Amino acid sequence: MHTPHPRNPATPAPDAGGPAPAAPVVDMGEFESYASARRLTAAEVEGDAVALSWDDGRRARFHRLWLRDNCACASCRHPQTRERVVKLADIAEPGRPEVAVTGQGALQCRWADGHVSLFDPGWLLQRAPGTGAAAAEAPRTWTAAQMQDQLPAVPHAEAMGSDDGLRRWLDALVRDGAALLVDGPREPEAVIRVAERVGWPRETNFGRYFDVVSKPNPNNAAYTAIRLEPHIDLPNWQRPPDFQLLYCLENESEGGDSLLTDGFAAAQALQSEDPEAFETLCTLPVDFRFQDEVSDIRFRAPTIGRDADGNLAEIRFNNWIRDAQPMQPEVAEPFYRGYRRFWELLRDPRFMISFRLEPGTLMAFDNLRVLHGREEFNPNTGRRHLQGCYLDRDLVHSRLRVLERGAG
Repeated sequence: MHTPHPRNPATPAPDAGGPAPAAPVVDMGEFESYASARRLTAAEVEGDAVALSWDDGRRARFHRLWLRDNCACASCRHPQTRERVVKLADIAEPGRPEVAVTGQGALQCRWADGHVSLFDPGWLLQRAPGTGAAAAEAPRTWTAAQMQDQLPAVPHAEAMGSDDGLRRWLDALVRDGAALLVDGPREPEAVIRVAERVGWPRETNFGRYFDVVSKPNPNNAAYTAIRLEPHIDLPNWQRPPDFQLLYCLENESEGGDSLLTDGFAAAQALQSEDPEAFETLCTLPVDFRFQDEVSDIRFRAPTIGRDADGNLAEIRFNNWIRDAQPMQPEVAEPFYRGYRRFWELLRDPRFMISFRLEPGTLMAFDNLRVLHGREEFNPNTGRRHLQGCYLDRDLVHSRLRVLERGAG
């Protein structure tokens, strides 16, 4: 039988397009809100699926094994950890359930062994095939015309002092791939305190954080005064850093304006104008390598990465640490043609924005989507000092989701 969990139901949230919902009908063991004003009106077994209809006309089908696997009763989900404990491998074939809509508009499934599962209508609606959280987190690509004077910015004090300020900043960072914190303190390691507001920094061979200054005997182009072409950091790692934070402490030198390019927008433009070149950059692996006296870190991956659904997932473009890999002439020709055109798009004024980082400003960006660079500067005209660190995507998204639970 379905036994309620001894815990509070999820926090209600408004349902777009309908009246404000009450509390959930069924406790599904979720922290994230799933309460909805929508109720089921019909349930019917169709072969190995259960077809459902809601009171607003929406319909969806769920496989019977998916429903049995996701039963949230206290014997199928641990009441404290909320983790799944039902083991399909250890129970008999559940068969096709007897289904009904309860008086509260929830789904009831009675299985062959007598077990009864209840499902909240809002929870099911969130998980209907073709919908869900992944769509809500899809990035919004941009051009320079859209972002040059509209780069999202949140006051440093608001992000550090309130959950709403931090939520707004992280939401913009995830959505647009870049966002600023402004009017912050000009204190060393302020970048670490911002990172710790989200989670904890990702350490690399450059340390827990790093100082971007012009210095003698540099082991990285960032530590010179030359112009930095649009690039991502550390494509030579199997798992490059996901987000980068760069905090401006001093910027008195002439030149050195920061550059940002939405690599996904440039990749989409390449796909539209030259599908063959786009496919070459998506499929031909490139060797990346960083080496100095104490490190030799290398990895091979395509310039443009796609996920299992074929969507853009990452850009690995960094001309300085692209290694001298063996390449057959018949392969080199299409590669260099596509690579050159993609590079031209990355620096194209249609996609690149430029601005001067002021002291006390933090620039954050998705390192695997938004390429960054800077104009050449003259270190003899004043000091330019940035401090940087990295954050994992899992931490950024997790922090944002938790903050969104409490957002009105």
